[in-house]
Amino acid sequence: MNKDEKTTRIFTGSAIVAQPLINSLNEMDITPIIRDDHQSGILSGFPTGVPGQIRMYIRNEELEIAKSVIDTFLESIEN
Repeated sequence: MNKDEKTTRIFTGSAIVAQPLINSLNEMDITPIIRDDHQSGILSGFPTGVPGQIRMYIRNEELEIAKSVIDTFLESIEN
């Protein structure tokens, strides 16, 4: 990771699958950054990306606080 980066990607996949993680982070007063290239493309008139797929980022200073919640979520979707 580049030391100048201020965020870390924690999830890529379905927006529906990501919702429990988003909710858990919000309960911890952490607001993840959601990138939806397909929706952004539609709004600009040039749709790209995969419909329904998002990339979720978290600020590096919040990463340690949220690590256990993120790890538990990732383990639950792998099974």
